Amino acid sequence: MFTDEALDAVSVRSLWRKSHQAAQDSRGCQTRALHRAEAEVQTVSTAVGCTQTELQERAAERLFQQNQNEPEPPGLRDFLQRVEDTVIRELVRNARSHAFDGFQANWEDHSQQVSRTHVCKAQEEGLHVTSVSWSCTGSVIACAYGRIDTGDWSTDSSCVCTWNLDRRGLRPNQADLVIDVPTLVTALCCHPSQPALIAGALYSGEVVVWDTSRIQDPVVAQTGLSADSHREPVHQVSWVPLQKKGEFGVLSACSGGRVLLWAVDLEQGRFVQSASYALLQQQAPSSSSSVGITSMALSPWDSDTFLVGSEGGLLLRCSFSSQTLAAAPFESQSVTPRAPAVFSFRPRSGPVHSIHYSPFHRNLFVSASTDGLAHLHSLLQASPLLSLRVSDSYVFQVQWSPTRPLVFAAATGQGMVQMFDLSRRSLRPAATIKQGATGQAATCLAFNCQNPHLLAVGKTDGTVSIWQLSADLTEQRPRESDQLEKIANQVAE
Repeated sequence: MFTDEALDAVSVRSLWRKSHQAAQDSRGCQTRALHRAEAEVQTVSTAVGCTQTELQERAAERLFQQNQNEPEPPGLRDFLQRVEDTVIRELVRNARSHAFDGFQANWEDHSQQVSRTHVCKAQEEGLHVTSVSWSCTGSVIACAYGRIDTGDWSTDSSCVCTWNLDRRGLRPNQADLVIDVPTLVTALCCHPSQPALIAGALYSGEVVVWDTSRIQDPVVAQTGLSADSHREPVHQVSWVPLQKKGEFGVLSACSGGRVLLWAVDLEQGRFVQSASYALLQQQAPSSSSSVGITSMALSPWDSDTFLVGSEGGLLLRCSFSSQTLAAAPFESQSVTPRAPAVFSFRPRSGPVHSIHYSPFHRNLFVSASTDGLAHLHSLLQASPLLSLRVSDSYVFQVQWSPTRPLVFAAATGQGMVQMFDLSRRSLRPAATIKQGATGQAATCLAFNCQNPHLLAVGKTDGTVSIWQLSADLTEQRPRESDQLEKIANQVAE
């Protein structure tokens, strides 16, 4: 009924797989070639060195062995035994002596020369250097340009320049900073603790504070022209410590006889007048009008005392705490002026150009005027203790050395700077600094308190010379303060 039967195989190709194989394609990608490099470094060759000291006993034995073979000088042992007690007695006496207390030996070579290290000059032509001042760090010298021969009102412009002597690549003929000023600058003074601040006095009667860190607009504060400000050229400006610790005000003096104390508001950028003083006829009987102030000095010993010099040769000691009202107060002033003079010294024969307090004695100061003399004064006597002939011309500025109690320098109209040493028997200059064109007056000078070997000198040819002083002019000698005390105790003739 059923039988087995073998049939041929039947295969059916898949159309689905064929259709998908036709749609397939292969793709490939490759990253950018990676570059590799190998490098080796090798440190420089090194060397190891060592030393070994010998034991003291072994060194002594060797010395003994070396000297053992040498014959002993005749009489040496007897001499040493004979003077032993005397030498020990003198050594003990020297150990108890106070003759050299405070003396520090200097083993460096003492040079007798005074050399010039830099000559700085701005591009301004026809202007004189009227004032120089060192920054509190002692590295920057600030220079004011104006004219010392302006007899009437001037509309000339000028500038203030600074050079950083510690800067690498210093260019003496190009200032690090030039501040253009629309009028002549008569004086300037660097801040005692902030190296970027400089106070300046202008011929127009204004007082300015510049910030050298602000290159685009360095003017921090300016008094302007008002009833409270100066109306005549300002000849002197100084930083004054205020009652609050660390704060300083600005004291300015003008040819109209007014001394103004300003508080500086750095945040608001303005001056605030704190006190006003006027030197008038009641305090200067020899003057028929107000006293034109040409110089001023603050006492480093007494914060209440300051000195002023006038065009007529008057030299007055003044007090900030004076309550005496001025005889003729100025109109429309917000602060009533007071008369500060408390003592008058013997008048000079010409304008007093410079006054400077001694940093080593509270009662001594030196002054200079157009008579060519430098006068050493005591605050306790009307007449000078000593008068020294400095020059046959004017003396524009005098200043005590910050390190030598008996040394001061004077800038003269003949272009020389005379260095006087009062410890010498002769009253002639101990050193004379002169270099540059003849006929160019030395108008100003300034010792560097941070580096006492440096002295800056400004001249009418527009140059500021930096001089390196010798050790004899900068290093204090034994008992020099005692000699200064003897001079201060002298009675004036």
